[in-house]
Amino acid sequence: MHKSLFIAAYYFTLEPKKGINSSVRNYLITGGAGFIGSTITEQLLKRGDKVVCIDNFNPYYDPKLKEENIKPFLDNPNYKLVRGDILDLELLKTIFKENNIDHVVHLAAKAGVRPSLEDPIGYQRVNGEGTLNVLEAARLYGCKKLCLASSSSVYGNNKVVPFKETDVVDFAISPYAATKKANEVMAHVYHAIYGLDIFMLRFFTVYGPKQRPDLAINKFARLISQDKPIALYGDGKTYRDYTYVDDIVSGVIGCSDYLNQHDGVYEILNLGSNRPVTLLDMVKTIEEEMGKKAQIEFLPMQPGDVDATYADISKAANLIGYKPSVSFKEGIRNFLKWQKLI
Repeated sequence: MHKSLFIAAYYFTLEPKKGINSSVRNYLITGGAGFIGSTITEQLLKRGDKVVCIDNFNPYYDPKLKEENIKPFLDNPNYKLVRGDILDLELLKTIFKENNIDHVVHLAAKAGVRPSLEDPIGYQRVNGEGTLNVLEAARLYGCKKLCLASSSSVYGNNKVVPFKETDVVDFAISPYAATKKANEVMAHVYHAIYGLDIFMLRFFTVYGPKQRPDLAINKFARLISQDKPIALYGDGKTYRDYTYVDDIVSGVIGCSDYLNQHDGVYEILNLGSNRPVTLLDMVKTIEEEMGKKAQIEFLPMQPGDVDATYADISKAANLIGYKPSVSFKEGIRNFLKWQKLI
């Protein structure tokens, strides 16, 4: 389970809709010590909700980084940390039973496309069985409101852009992507049969303060600062729909608020920026903000990597008022400030 502080301003504020219940909610955030989970936690605690975080502090990257992420919350009476694994169904049951959980944000997973090529069984176990455990514990203890992390990787090498939620996503090119598609299908079962209200959120290349160190922006910035070469796979013209973490968080919380006022919900939703950036332009932006030139080594494309991601976010805009507003340049600047690289 994978999934300081410079905290960027909360750039997007979702206007509450009439009739929304403003009472305190009890959240379970799986993978809550990670990049996205700890940023969501900060916003929920700010508005007075209660958060239980479960995280196993997996050494996929240095667990000390996760410890830093959660440090600001440890003295907050509305925050509880559980060091454990979503593969432990009995532990999940205990969490739901003892904390009266009424909302779930499920982020915990084995992360990364390339590592999944080396460990498909491990990815299926954690991402598949682990997600099923979360759904089952929620069902058993009457928690009906869940936001689950899917991924833009489910689109594979979709040739039609921007990607729409109605596109066929039956042609995954990595075990990681396949597990996320499978989670969407299993979640629909729990909606159709057991009445759970669920958003499946397809995140598009999230970046910003606290980003995982194995991801390209973080890795490239550190290497450039050390005058070390960076490896670009392909010709540099592939592109990603980089989405700033605060915009993603606003979307997740917007979906949770939507669930609070609607029943009978199962929706798949793109959360992206709708402003894709090429690999070369990503490097150029980092160079400009740091005032340093990168040493670039071009290498062949890697198995499992997709050529492009590009989110159609019109459904999210219509449904929850989602409106990402952080430009790529601004987001890179915020990240570099957090990393103390500028």
